[in-house]
Amino acid sequence: MKEVILTPEGFKRLQEEIEFLSTEKRREIADRIREAREFGDIAENAEYDSAKNEQAHLEARIAMLEERLKGARVVTKKEIKSGEVSIGTKVRLRDVKANKTIEYYIVGSAEADPTENKLSNESPVGKAIMGKKKGETVEVAAPRGTIKFKIMDIKAA
Repeated sequence: MKEVILTPEGFKRLQEEIEFLSTEKRREIADRIREAREFGDIAENAEYDSAKNEQAHLEARIAMLEERLKGARVVTKKEIKSGEVSIGTKVRLRDVKANKTIEYYIVGSAEADPTENKLSNESPVGKAIMGKKKGETVEVAAPRGTIKFKIMDIKAA
């Protein structure tokens, strides 16, 4: 099984999601199943089938999250080298050609979320900048050609 690398925040969020799904969401689905049973014959009861399907998806999600949590390794503050891009750092990059600056939070692949500028260490840009220092320039192969990024700033998140 592949090692899952998480930031302390990611680990906490995973625990909270498991807790929510295991308690509130399970209870909510159990109530739906109970209500659907009261409609009578479950052989032709779409409500019952829908609730049972949702229950199966929920249990699969909980199992997957628990498995991820078991195999997780949380990045500690000690592992984050000062002045070097690693999981748990915020990096400000400048696209040299477009002259645009963007800040990314470097996380493990399980936490990556482009909408929150959380960049996976396994993504093309993430791989290119890992271990680099402020002032260095990296090239990343992208569908529209090679992009050059200059590392403007690195700080522990």
